[in-house]
Amino acid sequence: MNSDNLSSALNRPRGRDLSVLDLIRTAEEIRATRGIGEVLSLYETWVSHNADNQLLYAVLFNHSVVLTDSGDLNAARDCLERALLLNPDFMPAYINLGRIHERLGDAGRAVLQWSSLVDRLVAVDGNAITHKAAALNQIARVLEENQQDESAEAMLRQTLDIDRDQREAMQHYLALRQRQCKWPVVQPWERVGREALLSGMSPLSMAAYADDPMLQLAAAWNYNLRDVGAPGEGLITSHWAAREGRRGGRLRIGYLSSDLRDHAVGYLTAEVFGLHNRDAVEVFAYYCGPALGGPLQERIKATVDHWVPISDLDDATAARRIADDGIQILVDVNGYTRDGRTKLLALRPAPVIVNWLGFPGTMGSPYHHYIIADDWIIPPGDEIYYSEKVLRLPCYQPNDRQRVVAPQSPSRTDVGLPEDGMVYCCFNGLHKLTRPTFEQWLTVLDRVPGSVLWLLAGEAAVHERLRSFAALRGIAPERLIFAEKMANAHHLARYPLADLFLDTMPYGAHTTASDALWMGVPMLTLSGRSFASRVCGSLLRSAGLPELVCTSPDEYVGRAVALGRDRAVLRSYRERLSAQRDRCTLFDTPLLVRKLEELFGQMWSDCENGLLPRPDLTNLDAYLEVGTRHHPDEVGVRSDKEYRAWWTGLLARRHAFRPIAPDGRLWTQAGPETA
Repeated sequence: MNSDNLSSALNRPRGRDLSVLDLIRTAEEIRATRGIGEVLSLYETWVSHNADNQLLYAVLFNHSVVLTDSGDLNAARDCLERALLLNPDFMPAYINLGRIHERLGDAGRAVLQWSSLVDRLVAVDGNAITHKAAALNQIARVLEENQQDESAEAMLRQTLDIDRDQREAMQHYLALRQRQCKWPVVQPWERVGREALLSGMSPLSMAAYADDPMLQLAAAWNYNLRDVGAPGEGLITSHWAAREGRRGGRLRIGYLSSDLRDHAVGYLTAEVFGLHNRDAVEVFAYYCGPALGGPLQERIKATVDHWVPISDLDDATAARRIADDGIQILVDVNGYTRDGRTKLLALRPAPVIVNWLGFPGTMGSPYHHYIIADDWIIPPGDEIYYSEKVLRLPCYQPNDRQRVVAPQSPSRTDVGLPEDGMVYCCFNGLHKLTRPTFEQWLTVLDRVPGSVLWLLAGEAAVHERLRSFAALRGIAPERLIFAEKMANAHHLARYPLADLFLDTMPYGAHTTASDALWMGVPMLTLSGRSFASRVCGSLLRSAGLPELVCTSPDEYVGRAVALGRDRAVLRSYRERLSAQRDRCTLFDTPLLVRKLEELFGQMWSDCENGLLPRPDLTNLDAYLEVGTRHHPDEVGVRSDKEYRAWWTGLLARRHAFRPIAPDGRLWTQAGPETA
């Protein structure tokens, strides 16, 4: 729009001859050509000369949106309040006004704003239902962010009662129940059944819910299909820069992550990037997380060849940047975790895409070609549970040998532990704690007099729930002691106060396991079938303590009791950890990086030779349908042969009334797999 046309557009509101529809169209055109400042001038002029217009409330709403985009939240708030005075039934204004109050730092007023909308919505029609659900979701989000989990859960249950097909609400509802140790986590009610709840569970929550890798694969596929969806604009169809750049040059590796900072993944990978062989590899870090900075991030930035922040870039722009950089192999170090950019990956910004470290399981996506594991986490023969081609390191998880530990170590008295009693600990997040694991721990406490269980703190209500659960089983509540969260260096310094770390199942310790072993604390784990349940077993084996990896609940409880009654054996494990720490596979980060580069070379060779694997997504709708009908207790702890037979029996019943096409997993042309 040229200057004359702009002047004319700005003058028309003064003459009161610019309709609301024309105003909106003009504002869009001006914003695209002249920027947000001129749009604000247009709205201000129209509002000042059209105070009696019946649609003034709608214009004020649009004006508030532009003001919000410009950062003037106070003016945006004033516009919305005026709009609601003109039309108290204009529901979208309540939603936006609540958001502005929240951004201005008044979360309480935001919740009151949305609550007032909920109270107004008495009519039963489509718009009322949509707005009420939106208001409940906003209230729940703010409550969850402020650690008011019980209230947030109640809001989400209300909104799901209105519309059970709200997938994000369902995911948060179930994750909140896990975080609060509300068992059973999946508790159907009249409006929402078991299959709907399980089908709506996020892949990360599913990893903590059931030791069922086939169901986890189907859930990941479903999440990718429904929540990530088809790629938007900007699909990369030619990787010319990547293919040309390899000729005579280094292999360009990109690491895509939101967690290269003060985060578990940041602590694990901090040393990896600097150990890459710069004669063979050029390292790019694409950071998509919050702008928090910090010493750990600065250290990582100093060890990569290229640090590229993409948090403020849309998916298409970020994908084009990665492709223009000529990245041959892009490593997804997020997966289905917070701030991950899976929609960016759907645009195929690199010819080879790898799933490693950030998410403990398969992605079930059509664009992740490889998953990196090791021979314990994904044993030979278990490839059927993964859509990606499985490649293996000596040990899957990297470690930082330069991690910072606070110089001052607290005493047991300082943190509320008994000086002489047996201290079992678990510093995994409480969302990983399941009822079977907790009952096993209580059995251990009952059989080891004077022992205590030291857990990472959650909400006070969760502490009371767990203590009450213990009391009902005859365990004094004070034998559960909760460790307040603190900075990582100080957290590491208190680890040696524990005698034995007890792992959770089916989602076990990952970074916490490395921390415990680095600090010389022995661990006991129960390895199941799924990826997340086997990581701790891999780490223990790589640390030279394979005998602390159990394969049945009875073995797990029995060993925990025996070790609690024989502290001398525990001391011998500490001595072994100390003696082996600097030479065991677990902490041989240079070895891991060398082997990782060998895998990268294999991937690129596959790509150049037309052998790039195609993710296998066959029949996963049928596997999801079958798997969501059953409680995790029905899966139980079975041998691999028994587990496969159980699944093929379920599939056979499904096949009898709705035939399943043959695939490469448990279902063949002839029917169930017989091997």
